[in-house]
Amino acid sequence: MKTTALTDKHISLGAKMVPFAGYNMPVQYAGINIEHETVRNGVGVFDVSHMGEFILKGDKALDLIQKVSSNDASKLFDGKIQYACLPNAAGGIVDDLLVYKMDDKTYMLVVNASNIEKDWDWISSLNTEGVEMKNISDRTSLLAVQGPKAAEALQSLTDVDLSSMEYYTFKRGKFAGFDNVIISATGYTGAGGFELYFDNAHADEIWDAIFKAGEEFGIKPIGLAARDTLRLEMGFCLYGNDIDDTTSPIEAGLGWVTKFTKNFTNSEALQNQKQQGVSKKLIGFEMIDRGIPRHDYEIVDADGNNVGKVTSGTQSPSLQKAIGMGYLQANLAKEGQEIFIKIRDNKIKAKVVKFPFYKK
Repeated sequence: MKTTALTDKHISLGAKMVPFAGYNMPVQYAGINIEHETVRNGVGVFDVSHMGEFILKGDKALDLIQKVSSNDASKLFDGKIQYACLPNAAGGIVDDLLVYKMDDKTYMLVVNASNIEKDWDWISSLNTEGVEMKNISDRTSLLAVQGPKAAEALQSLTDVDLSSMEYYTFKRGKFAGFDNVIISATGYTGAGGFELYFDNAHADEIWDAIFKAGEEFGIKPIGLAARDTLRLEMGFCLYGNDIDDTTSPIEAGLGWVTKFTKNFTNSEALQNQKQQGVSKKLIGFEMIDRGIPRHDYEIVDADGNNVGKVTSGTQSPSLQKAIGMGYLQANLAKEGQEIFIKIRDNKIKAKVVKFPFYKK
């Protein structure tokens, strides 16, 4: 199993460690609900160094990104970030990712940990113009400092004015005494905050500096379990659960990052799908009766006919109710529609709701 530069730190803090995407990762410290609330109302730190980072460089770097990405990267300016997906040739999704524009000839792609090798091979196979590609995943640490108090907690560590940074922008600068740290106004929690990219060699010192600076703001380490409940309350897709090689961006509600202003992998088929409609759609639902929906549970109608499948589900700490996401027959995918989740052969009542589940 792989480790991050901070694995020993997590173990010394008493984290419960689990295998995740081939890495030994902290799933929780004090408990999911406490950690969830810390991020929603204060500030918490996730070690997400298992994520992958690729640098694409050269005159044709943008052309390659335009070919592999569903979104239109020509709209990016230096310091701007874009969410996108990598469509495959069969209508599904290779991965979802972030595209960072460093300058006109340099981009950073941030991909999911479980897909690093797959994504690298996929993009390489389409790199016909000799774009220089570097996989810097193994030498890069990534901390997500998330929550409404994140800017205050981090401000003493950098000259970059964090409170004025716009969502989905980044700056490179000095942080905790180290040069060339990427400070990114992004996250996977819906609670605001930043993601910090830096060399593994500085991980211990940067971690310690963050916790010292954030002490007065009640900063705490947070595990991957709370990351999952936080993202689910926002209706954010998790690759391998809600999207995968068999789900199309249109079915998954990712039409907003699928731009037909250019040609990209399988764009013609996806455009037809958008125009003609799809047979199933990714929806959010909340439970009316007691029961917690889980990945792969059946969704049925009142007569017990299968009409879909749960992709993610949990007891929401913020809402104090069970929520989930899943694919549902398109004709039933409307707000307020009554559905049933099959839990241990029982039909448990639920209803379709709009994303996000959690509204500030």
